[in-house]
Amino acid sequence: MVQKEKPGGVKYVIEAKFVVEGVVEKHDVIGAIFGQTEGLFPKQLELRELQKSGKIGRIDIILKSEKDRTTGKIIVPSSLDRVETAIIAAAMETIDRVGPCEAKVEIERILDVREEKRRRIVERAKELIREWVVKETQDLEKLLEEVAKEDRIAQPIQYGPERLTASPDIAKSREIIIVEGRADVINMLRSGYGGVIALEGVKVPKTIIELTRSKVTTAFLDGDRGGDLILKELLQVARPTYVARAPRGKGVEDLTPEEIKEALANRMPVEEVILLERVSDIAKGLRGTLEAVLLSRDGGEVMRVPVSELVEKLKDAEGVYAVVFDGIVTGRLLEVAREKGVGMLIAERVAEGVEPPEEIRVRTFKSLGLV
Repeated sequence: MVQKEKPGGVKYVIEAKFVVEGVVEKHDVIGAIFGQTEGLFPKQLELRELQKSGKIGRIDIILKSEKDRTTGKIIVPSSLDRVETAIIAAAMETIDRVGPCEAKVEIERILDVREEKRRRIVERAKELIREWVVKETQDLEKLLEEVAKEDRIAQPIQYGPERLTASPDIAKSREIIIVEGRADVINMLRSGYGGVIALEGVKVPKTIIELTRSKVTTAFLDGDRGGDLILKELLQVARPTYVARAPRGKGVEDLTPEEIKEALANRMPVEEVILLERVSDIAKGLRGTLEAVLLSRDGGEVMRVPVSELVEKLKDAEGVYAVVFDGIVTGRLLEVAREKGVGMLIAERVAEGVEPPEEIRVRTFKSLGLV
């Protein structure tokens, strides 16, 4: 069956709840929806045909089973008109069995997506007006506050036998941030961050090595060639817990507080950074091949398959931590990857409208600078 991930111009979303007197799985519910609504209406209103044309989107099933009973929710996006959408919803309520088990389906609501968008636009417009008015009255207060804040900024100290530039709280901080130089420390202090210490050169000082052994550490490095070299040195003689990078072409000393916050929020576990070195070579070799490579947590190759077979092969694979492939990350692939405990997907691009779950890191070749 040809199925699009998300139809263009979704107008409505049908939300239904169901109860099944027995234990069933998602594919059983999907089968019942297609099977028991087939033949009720002309072919152009059958779900299979509507999905092929993109007028009905991917049907999502959320369920749980306990005490020999399965309950859950059915979500159906529609780009049909109001009457046709209501007919599809009513047809779903005729489902009385899922597999061999008795079932009942009840429509909870049909959400008008456009009306919801209009409501959000109006609410956001109100917020913008309020913010606009408040900003005009607070400009002077903000200016005075910034001047006072600058006066209160802690001054860096020298720490360890190498006299490294650091924030005054470095000794008592349980988590620390390792940056490259003195200017980086000063900018971090101005942006409200503590627990910061500088490497003061490419060679990693003994003090830094000891800190990575006793504390949770984040290596926050410039987004240039120098930062690349320092990272390689760090990985050879020390092992930070996380790695964060400034945007490509920028140094930590030049970042705004917002840019610092974003960079630290996107920090990666050091194991993932090490894995990416292996991924880089694989990605360069995959471009244009329409192939996928499944990797274990230590970077070993589990198998290599055509992208067209990736979803089915992944269902049966074990011990897969990362998938690198010359293709597109789809909602179906993400669903299978989450079920198999995959931690990372690296691909050419991500399908429009697809939202990866928090437990799976999704990267594109371009975003990682691999190609």
